[in-house]
Amino acid sequence: MFYLFHGPDTYRQREALAAELAKLGDADMLSLNTTRLASRVSFAELQGACDAMPFLAPARVVIVQDLFVTVPDKAFMDKLEAYLPALPLTTRLFFLEAQALTDSHRIIRLAAKQKIGEVRQFQPLKDNDLDRWIQARAADKGGRIAPQAAHLLAEHVGGGNLQALSNEIEKLTLYRGPGATIEAADVQLLSPDAAEASIFPLMDAIGGRQAVAAAKLFQEKLNEGAEPFLLFSMIIRQFRLLIQTRALLDGGERPAGVAAQLHVPIFVADKLVRQARGYSLSQLEHIYRRLLEIDVEAKTGRADLLTALHLLVAGLTVEQ
Repeated sequence: MFYLFHGPDTYRQREALAAELAKLGDADMLSLNTTRLASRVSFAELQGACDAMPFLAPARVVIVQDLFVTVPDKAFMDKLEAYLPALPLTTRLFFLEAQALTDSHRIIRLAAKQKIGEVRQFQPLKDNDLDRWIQARAADKGGRIAPQAAHLLAEHVGGGNLQALSNEIEKLTLYRGPGATIEAADVQLLSPDAAEASIFPLMDAIGGRQAVAAAKLFQEKLNEGAEPFLLFSMIIRQFRLLIQTRALLDGGERPAGVAAQLHVPIFVADKLVRQARGYSLSQLEHIYRRLLEIDVEAKTGRADLLTALHLLVAGLTVEQ
């Protein structure tokens, strides 16, 4: 039998592959009977791997990565289409494609017509489907996640990187403990992307020199229960990113390049670029030095952190 898993959600492709392989018995023996082939494989190599008999295992597994991305020539496709109906019963052939194929693709039509293959398309999850995936993954890891927290993770990590989402869920589950419910506040505390997003309105007000709005937003954060040291660390991190962003912009970089170099999602890079354009590099460096001074003063008892933060926010909204 053959399987065709196609589409950009390669994380769920790998999960589907693992689930199928788990049905075939002992993993160690199966690994001895598994062949992985690259995209530019010849038909003779593919057929040879598929025709080999399994050794002390119920099946021979052949995994071909991105074969159809390279668009094999007509002769190859003719041979493949003729061969697949005669695939040995002991062979499990998997085609893994990182791009979605059209319904008119020859192998998809062959699978549908002759009922000899299984085709699954994996598009990135979004909206309610992504929220449900997050809740299910939290349950798999022995925890629970509140709907608002799941939506927050989905919004700020997105369905395009399920590996990153899975890592965040595991971290949050370990933080809360087995059986406990992950809340939105936990996501904001421990997940960098969500934390960045939660501070953007405050940073926008500071960058726009909006004193009243900045003071109001800062107080709202405190009223929400944000610890002053946590809030301070978020401000420090944000200005560090702004310095890096300003330097990249001065070097001619664009938002997509900023996202790549700072390893942040594009929506975060867009916000950073917009905020950084409100400062010169020297202004940002001056602010960052002041932040370090406050850090030292607070930790050595020479200043009350909360008072210093109120003064900092007020000072940053004054024209630099």
